[in-house]
Amino acid sequence: MQRLLDILFSGIALIVLSPLLIPIVILLRLTGEGEIFFRQNRVGRGGKMFGLLKFATMLKNSPNLGTGTVTVRGDPRVLPVGRFLRKTKINELPQLINIFLGDMSIIGPRPQTQRCFDAFPKRSQDVIVAVRPGLSGIGSIVFRGEEEMMHAAKDPNRFYDQVIMPYKGTLEEWYVRHESVWLYLKLIVLTAWAVALPRSKAVWQAFPTLPSPPAELAEEVNWPGAAAHAV
Repeated sequence: MQRLLDILFSGIALIVLSPLLIPIVILLRLTGEGEIFFRQNRVGRGGKMFGLLKFATMLKNSPNLGTGTVTVRGDPRVLPVGRFLRKTKINELPQLINIFLGDMSIIGPRPQTQRCFDAFPKRSQDVIVAVRPGLSGIGSIVFRGEEEMMHAAKDPNRFYDQVIMPYKGTLEEWYVRHESVWLYLKLIVLTAWAVALPRSKAVWQAFPTLPSPPAELAEEVNWPGAAAHAV
């Protein structure tokens, strides 16, 4: 059922959003480095790699510069137009093509690069690859402001590997355990809500059984969600 909804929703979205997507394609061609799409290998269902599509928002050689595949707030590798596309999450819309083709779902664990996937605990890795990765999901909603968290951290790479990813892994495990069409639809609505109101705590109210964040999230970056729910 979820796969049928993916095909239906992604197909309709590509048609409805074409008046937005076409001008962005033209704008990207005429600005920055002239690249339209950025294709990056990500870990998919069954652990197989696939080419995830995004609008190009960073320098071509970004994975080999600065913090690699980890992006922080104010990252100098982000192009001027890319800042707006990233902030609004418009840069993620080409993944509707990935969804239509079956590489991804609208809702699921966010697909990671191999380096970031390896930062998940092994238990989380085994659970996450059992389902299609998603354009959005519980981990994406909870960590809506991940770049700001990384910017505030004293040691971004350590904080990402030892705090963010282990907790995000437990969130994705929670999703897989509770996967259903009802949860799928509910997370689509919450995704739209989080984009419109990024500081909203609606996800915690909607899902009171979510795993509690580690205290270090509150201590390190003063994250309100962690302060309210930390153990």
